[in-house]
Formats: sequence, C-alpha cells, structure tokens
Amino acid sequence: MIPHDLMSWDAAYRWYRSWAKDGTFDRVHDALRDQIRVAAGRDPNPSAAVLDAQSIKSSEGGQARGFDMGKKTTGRKRHLIVDTLGLLLTVIVTAASVQDRPGGRRILQYGASRFPSIALVWADGGYANSIDNSMVAWAQERLGLLLQIVKRNDDVKGFQVLPRRWVVERTFGWLIRNRRLARDYERLTSNSETMIKLAMIQLMANRLSGQTIRWPNATEREAARRLTIETKFAA
Repeated sequence: MIPHDLMSWDAAYRWYRSWAKDGTFDRVHDALRDQIRVAAGRDPNPSAAVLDAQSIKSSEGGQARGFDMGKKTTGRKRHLIVDTLGLLLTVIVTAASVQDRPGGRRILQYGASRFPSIALVWADGGYANSIDNSMVAWAQERLGLLLQIVKRNDDVKGFQVLPRRWVVERTFGWLIRNRRLARDYERLTSNSETMIKLAMIQLMANRLSGQTIRWPNATEREAARRLTIETKFAA
C-alpha cells in the first residue's frame, strides 16, 4: 500500500544508514535547534538542561531489551537531556532494566562533553540516592555540573506540575505522538536514537516554517479508516 512515487525501500534504507553513520542527521538536527534557540532570543549554547528517562515497550528480540521493575515494562529506556525549551540535546537508548542513576551518569558524561556551556541540570528524585547524594556530588566533582533534584511533594495527591520537570515530560509527549515512536520497533538502539532525532527534526522544521502539527482526533481517524476501506472495495 506504499505509494509508487516513493523511493524504493532498499535505496531509502541505504541513504538512511549512510546519513546516520556520517552524522548528517546530527548536523541537521543541531542546526535547526540552534536556529530555534536564536529565534527565541536564546544563546545557541545552552547553560541549563533537564534530564529524565522514559521506559517504553519494544518489539520482541533486538538489541538491549530488558524489564523495568518500577514501570512493569519490558523493552527499552530512553534517556534524554533537553534544553529549557524542550529541544533535544542528547539521547541514549538502553535496555529498560538499566536504572536511572547508571543511565543518568552515562548521558551526563556524554552531554557534558558535547555541551561544555551547560552548568545546571534539573532531574527528578529517581536520580538521587535515598541515603546520600552521591550522584549530585559525582556530577559536581567529575563534570563540573550542578545537578539539582526536583522532588515531588508527598503531601500532594494525584498529578502535580513540578518546576522544570514538565519541560522534558512534554518532550516525551511530542515523541510518542509519532507512530514509529509509540513503542520501540527498532532492532538496534542506534536506530532508536536516530528515529528520535528524526522526529525532532520534523517538529523543529515545522516550527521554523510557521506550520503547526495538528493531530487528528479519534473521529477523524475513524472517518479516514472507513474512507480507505470504501475506496479499496470500490476499486
């Protein structure tokens, strides 16, 4: 059912693998992010960021697949660092069994090497040890970063908007609106990371062009499905 005017799948995959390997997607992504930050009156080099992780179901098989006991999810975990606008800075995909602190240390090291201008990073309580703040001290001593933990108020029941934390949660919401990212379908974690960057490239390109993405509601999706079925049988 793929339109015939599209590139053949083997040619498309060849270009995808080539551009992912030589860093073309990274350069396009970073250039768009810099343009959006400048348009918003920000410096292209961010000084603060937000860290979080999201466990998501994956297809059977493939690289780095595990079980997250806390979220009761079998699949992978997306570790993200975003700027204060919610734009992606770095991403690492691991097995869901990798806990937040080890994954956080790994992506913080990677992020600090790519963005030396970052001095402050906000994170949730999952990155703080219950006994001490060893990760906070590690980030300060090893990376020169101030890791500020934003904890949830236990006295408040139900959903609550936490300072800075909502920024990265919104980014996760942007990502899972893409059908390819609603779960992890990739066999390689490198492809998972590339697909996240491609989703952000599309979002930022639309924003710079002045276009808005309108997500169809359930009624519109059902109408489109019926039209497809009727067209198929009419043919």
